[in-house]
Amino acid sequence: MSTMKPPDETQGPAEDTRSDTSPALTRRGLLARTGATLATGALLMHGRAAQAQSAVPGAKAPRAGRDSGSVVVPNGAKLPWKNVGGVKVFHLVAEEVEHEFAPGLKATCWGYNGHVHGPTIEVVEGDRVRFYVTNKLPAATTVHWHGVLVPSGMDGVGGLNQKAIAPGETYRYEFTVRQSGTCMYHSHHDEMTQMALGMVGLFIIHPRKPVGPRVDRDFAIMLHEWRIDPGTRRPDPNEMTDFNVLTMNAKAFPGTEPLVVQKGERVRIRFGNLSAMDHHPIHLHGFQFRITETDGGRIPESAQLPETTVLVPTGSTRTIEFVADEPGDWAMHCHMTHHVMNQMGHDLPNMVGVKPAGLDAKVRPLLPGYMTMGQTGMGDMAGMHHMPMPANSIPMVGGKGPYDDITMGGMFTLLKVRDRLDGEGAPGWYTPPPGTQARLAQVDELRRDGIDV
Repeated sequence: MSTMKPPDETQGPAEDTRSDTSPALTRRGLLARTGATLATGALLMHGRAAQAQSAVPGAKAPRAGRDSGSVVVPNGAKLPWKNVGGVKVFHLVAEEVEHEFAPGLKATCWGYNGHVHGPTIEVVEGDRVRFYVTNKLPAATTVHWHGVLVPSGMDGVGGLNQKAIAPGETYRYEFTVRQSGTCMYHSHHDEMTQMALGMVGLFIIHPRKPVGPRVDRDFAIMLHEWRIDPGTRRPDPNEMTDFNVLTMNAKAFPGTEPLVVQKGERVRIRFGNLSAMDHHPIHLHGFQFRITETDGGRIPESAQLPETTVLVPTGSTRTIEFVADEPGDWAMHCHMTHHVMNQMGHDLPNMVGVKPAGLDAKVRPLLPGYMTMGQTGMGDMAGMHHMPMPANSIPMVGGKGPYDDITMGGMFTLLKVRDRLDGEGAPGWYTPPPGTQARLAQVDELRRDGIDV
């Protein structure tokens, strides 16, 4: 097999140079701080208008004949392509990548095109696509198009559908996309090792003729779990139960970028889960949503469930949609509580309820700076930023919030909804209007309402 030079990651799409400067798409472009390029021409839909918008207060009316626009991948990138004789040609390079999970925590991983996770692939139903896969790893590999309907010989299972791609070789995959929805891709050779080291990515297929209400914001998030012990520099692929770094698009809070939208916009969030062992119940504060797609495609409207938490099983994708009708800074996180911790382990003693009394003073002559922690829970761990830490490790919880430390880490991010978006990037912290924020109760209020504390 020949070796092909990887394309410039900043290269834009070569097929269609039409642009859309509508306010909604311009804002999307400003917010796509991910190195992504807008393949606008590839995403323009043909044919009929979107179906009528559901009756949701503050929702915008649908626009006829439009797809939802380019997907935004927070903290991520997209895979560029070029048109060769009517075929969309992509190039994936499997290679070792130095990756930062959060400020203070880095590891040597395996990924694609310099990214962990691999760049998101974005195509349209009916496209003919060609993927060149170059292996720059020290081990053989393959690519499996997870959930994508392909001929057997293109399915990418090493030894079953093809010979594994040896180091230095480049293989070609080619097929016609026959579906729409949110799929994934990953190594299917020694997948326990290679997926645990980061060789996964999202594969998003827009419908040729869209159905359902038009969305204004379309986000994509890959969920994953890792074992990285403090002081080490590589994820442990042998771990089966005790994962201590839980990520969204390969970032753990406080390294996660927020999702930014304007009030009244309809939002779609696509979740893919290629964690080794765990399902993830992703809970969104502030909104009810409908689960509109699984990895098998769009769910009929009559079967879409209203939820505030979506369970994303390992090896699956789920898509939710809602109207962002309430401004604020809203938490979105896995509701398995240990999944919003960083580098936590099972070998910690249970200190809850311990009364150390004068223990700290007695221990400090032997261990200067010693401080007993954990006797009232893990909330104090958020304040460990000023304390000495083991090499290549971060506090178990916490990032700075507008009022206190936020006592969550790991698989946690923010949805920022604003009445109006000005300029590029994420807005600052939300300030609740007077009378809409919890506060310290006053003595006269307690007396008035007959509350005896």
